[in-house]
This record gives sequence, C-alpha cells and structure tokens, in this order.
Amino acid sequence: MQVALCFAYFAVLLLLAMYGLHRSHLVLTVLRYRDKLRSLRDGVPPLTTDVDPESLPHVTIQLPLFNEATVLARLLEHTARIAYPRSKLEIQVLDDSTDESRQMARSKVAALADESPAFPENMRKDWGGDLDIVYLHRVDRTGYKAGALDAGLKVAKGELIAIFDADFLPGETFLLDLVPHFMSDPKIGMVQARWGHMNRELSWLTRVQALMLDGHHLVENRARAAAGWLFNFSGTGGMWRKAAIDSSGGWQHDTLTEDLDLSYRAQMAGWKFAYRENVVTPAELPEDVSAFRAQQYRWAKGTVQTARKLMKRVMTTRELTLMQRIEAFFHMTPHFAYPLMVVLSVLLLPALLMMPATNPTTMLIIDLPLCIGTTGSLMAFYAMAEAAQGRRRMDAVRTLPGLLALGAGLAPHLSKAVFEGLRSMAGEFIRTPKHGSNHSNRYRARADLPTTEIGLCLVSFGSVVASIETGHWFATPFAMLFMIGYGYVALLVASEQFARRKAVRLAPASAAQELESIPPPAPSTEELAA
Repeated sequence: MQVALCFAYFAVLLLLAMYGLHRSHLVLTVLRYRDKLRSLRDGVPPLTTDVDPESLPHVTIQLPLFNEATVLARLLEHTARIAYPRSKLEIQVLDDSTDESRQMARSKVAALADESPAFPENMRKDWGGDLDIVYLHRVDRTGYKAGALDAGLKVAKGELIAIFDADFLPGETFLLDLVPHFMSDPKIGMVQARWGHMNRELSWLTRVQALMLDGHHLVENRARAAAGWLFNFSGTGGMWRKAAIDSSGGWQHDTLTEDLDLSYRAQMAGWKFAYRENVVTPAELPEDVSAFRAQQYRWAKGTVQTARKLMKRVMTTRELTLMQRIEAFFHMTPHFAYPLMVVLSVLLLPALLMMPATNPTTMLIIDLPLCIGTTGSLMAFYAMAEAAQGRRRMDAVRTLPGLLALGAGLAPHLSKAVFEGLRSMAGEFIRTPKHGSNHSNRYRARADLPTTEIGLCLVSFGSVVASIETGHWFATPFAMLFMIGYGYVALLVASEQFARRKAVRLAPASAAQELESIPPPAPSTEELAA
C-alpha cells in the first residue's frame, strides 16, 4: 500500500512538473528569439491617413453581442471612431440578445448611422462619409458565438474581418496597424493583437487575472509566433482574412472554443498567423470569482473538446514539424493539470502520514530542485510577461502566490470541465457577465454552492497539520496553498451566490432574469433578421 501510494503521488507530481517545465521552455524560446521578436513587435509599417481609399481592402468589423446592456454603448462608440476610409468599412452588430439590450443596440446603431463620428482634420477628405453600420438579430442562438459570426460572415462585405467581444475597447488605429500585414503577404490568414486590462488594479482577483493573461500573450504567443509554432486567435482583438476562414471550413460550433478550433484548421491548411504585441486592445476582466469560474470553465471544456477533435490530425499530419506537434500537444492539454492538482491534494494527506519524513540531504538533492523546477519556472514565466510590457518583475513575484492559490481553488470546478469536454462535444455557451464602467451588478454568474471546495479545504487543512507533525517541512507551504486556495474560492463563491439569490428574491419578476447569466434554451431553427 505504501509503495503504491508513493508511486501514485510522485507520478502525479512529475506530470505536473512536466507542464511547469514546459513554461521554462517557453521562456527560453523567447530569449532565444529575442532579436526576431524585436522585428515582429514593430510588424509591417502602419497605414498613413493620406492613402488612397481605393488601394485598401474592404474591412468588416463584427461585434457579437448577447445581453450586454452594461457595455454595448461603450463598444459601439469606440468602434465607430476607428480610423479607416468609411467607403471601405462595414460594422456588423451581431446581436443574439433576449432582453431589452436589443432595443438599446438597435437605437445606438441608428444614432451612429445618422450622425457618424467625425474624423480628425488631418485625414483625407475621401476617408469620410456615412458610417456603414448594420444591426443583425437572430431569433435563436444556434451555434452561439460561432453561429453568430458565421451568419454575419455570409453577408459581410469585407475581405478582412475584425472581431471584438462586448467587453473590449477597439483603438482608433487598430485597422491602420493590422491591415498592412494582409496587404504585404497574401498568405497571412490572421493577425492577433495583445489584450490590455482596463480594470487591472480594481482588486486582487483582477490583478491575478491580468497576470495570467499577460503570461499567455507575452510569453506563450510571442514564443510560438517567433519559433514558427502554431498559436491561436484569441476569440477577439484580432483580424482574419475571409478567404482563410472559408477555405479552412468556416466557423464550426461543435466545440466551445471555436477560435482555437478554426486557428488550428487554418494553420494546417497553410495559412500564416502573425502576432502584434505592441497593438493593445483594452478589455474588462471579470470582477467576481463566479464570473471568472464560468469563463474559465468554458475555455477549459472547449480546449479539451478541440483536442479531442483535432489532436489525432495534428499529431499525424506531415505538414507540421516534430516541434510544432510537441508544442501543439502542450497547447491543447494544459487544463489536464487541474484534475492532477486535485488528485495531488487528496494524496498529500495519506502520503504525509504513511511516508517517512525526508532527511535534510534528500531534501537538498530531490525536494528542493523539484520545487525550484516547478514553482521557479512559473516565476520566470510571469516575471518575463511583466518585464515585456515595462512593468516590474517583482510585481509578478508578489502576485504569484495569489495566482497559485486561485489556480488550486479553481481546480475542482475546472476538473469537471475537463471531464465534460472528454465526454461530450459542444454544449451551452455561457457568456461572461460584464459590469461596465459603472461596475453594475445587473448581470451575475450563477453557480452551485462550492461543497467540493469546502471538503478539499478541510482535507488540505489536515495535510498542513500532518506536514508539521511529521516533519515534512517542504510539504507545508504546498498544503497551505491548497487549503487557502480551496477555502478562499469557496468563501467568495458562496458569498456571491447568496447575494445573487437575495437580489433575485427582492427584484421584480421582470428584472429577476437579468441577474442570471444562463440563457434560455435555443429553438431548433435559425433565422437572420435585420
């Protein structure tokens, strides 16, 4: 029994260390290609405002919406101010809403069409004109976001397609920066810009989220782009060539991460991707744990579904190199670390009770290098992400314990997402509630009470006590990390859900549904109506 426990414990630990060391590999890749990354950062020279409009490609901007009353006006106003010849620009508001935000969006579209924002005086006169902005409403949500994008694409005028989610604020020069990539190379299929964070400093939770996303954009994406590995469109804040979407099979909604799915299909079809780290589009981060869990759940389940769908094809295609296939494996399987974390936290208590305490020599030879190799790799990973945007590396070091605790606290919920992704394809697309500039609580995420997290918190508390009593000093901080992560997430989710349920009870019947993030079931037919 003791041998089996020891084997299981260290097998799980080594698998987790493998994913941690992979992050070290990404850091080393960024360092290896730092000269190339400097040229990629600047990209192709941007368009100037004296270019003849007739020489430019037609662009369609798609704005998929679903019950976004708190942010839709802000999104539409920023999008309408984007600098690009009006004769070569179309804006599609793809609204699947079921509440009164439909009327709000329709009215805002009509107002912008009647009185378009003026361009700066230094632009060519023929860049001006009426804003081509259209409102498209589907009577159901078949395919969810992927279905809305596909429906809009069928009637889009542009040969280039930019996409922004409701919580993003497109910059005025976004098209000026990204369009030249498509003009300079006909094989460029997608250009992804970096996400910014408009509410980074709002709370501990938003700071941790910002650091997580910075690691993805400023280490993962940069490493993969520089090394020629496959990377993905992030679902928003980027631009596609319409021909790349069409030739790769279009938007498909058999997974919940339609962006990752299409990205891999397009690159395996021969299209090239570019990443622009210095073109930043600010976005709103989820402001409560329940909304953040819902977002991460969708991403985890969808990524596993995409791995089910494409992994065999990726691993066997002759169009990819060995390193591209290895990196694709790590790219599509990171969420398997969550069930491993749960198993590790459960095995930790019996391991501490049954295994003898490690002597100082063994600690220095085995335990210390293993801790440095895993936790140290994360520290280097996120410190590089902070430094790449001019922030202090110590900010990442200070935030890292909170990031690790939050990751542990989310592990049970995201493990469920992993198993659901393995069991079934597609599923309901639960959009992330947004608070808007006024931090409104109009939309709130619905969640079950965190009984699993509470149980695991108690088990981890037992591990903390056992590690101290048995002299397993290296295990104490990790047991405390699990205990704090499970307990903190459980406390926040429980308090948020009690507040949501109280608000639903007190709200009028007509307003109660607005406090829920779960959409009604979609009918079986789909119609696009202007």
